[in-house]
Amino acid sequence: MLSLRRLVPPIALAAIFLLNACDRSGSAPSISVPVKSVHYTYEIVHTYPHDREAFTQGLLFLNGVLYESTGLNGQSSVRKVDLTTGKVLQRIEVSKQYFAEGLAELKGKLYQLTWLNGAAFRYDLNTFETEAQFSYTGEGWGLTTDGKQLIMSDGTDSVRFLAPGDFSVVRSIHVVNNGQPVVKLNELEYIKGEIYANIWTTDEVVRIDPASGQVLGTIDFSGLLPAADRDADTDVLNGIAYDPATDRLFITGKRWPKLFEVRLKPKAE
Repeated sequence: MLSLRRLVPPIALAAIFLLNACDRSGSAPSISVPVKSVHYTYEIVHTYPHDREAFTQGLLFLNGVLYESTGLNGQSSVRKVDLTTGKVLQRIEVSKQYFAEGLAELKGKLYQLTWLNGAAFRYDLNTFETEAQFSYTGEGWGLTTDGKQLIMSDGTDSVRFLAPGDFSVVRSIHVVNNGQPVVKLNELEYIKGEIYANIWTTDEVVRIDPASGQVLGTIDFSGLLPAADRDADTDVLNGIAYDPATDRLFITGKRWPKLFEVRLKPKAE
């Protein structure tokens, strides 16, 4: 008699074994298959000036200009910034009781997180007028959007997908790389169907599958800001923005005097 293994294709055979493993309720056991991530480095395409006093927490590019959220109590703000000159075109101050964090734009509105207050704000994109305030549990770190929902990090390995109308959690994922949790997820940007996340206190950005939480790639930005441009107040890399119209990726950091347009390239192993 011919064996089942020789008659059935491997994929179909795996499906049979999975069905046999189902419990009586019909639900299959959870199976997590580690995904090998791709490593990238970068090349600088262009360098732009950036306000050295800006403690960058959130960054995005829209309609030819940058929008930036800066942090620290008493120094937090929302800004509209000219890319070429680094000049602040429009700005509002955030009340000193708040340490502002991530920033995202969705349907003509800006959304901004705060670090420890569990408060988020919605602003009119054109006037920067505060329109609404929302609450959430835990800390607020990074914020971006897939065009439908807001996507939020909180410093752990968790990423939440939020309803923009009330900040309720629609779903969440846990980010893993080679089967291990990835923590300190900070500034976020949604790029070509992936979530880019800066890892706080490092020069690393990870590319995350928004469905599974698997890390698809890691980007090493070591050496991006030269030592000659650093001083005692220069802080960590934090600030990712993307221009889909021209496929440009921008990177900066907290109190960095420069903002960089970069191009990714696979890292030699």
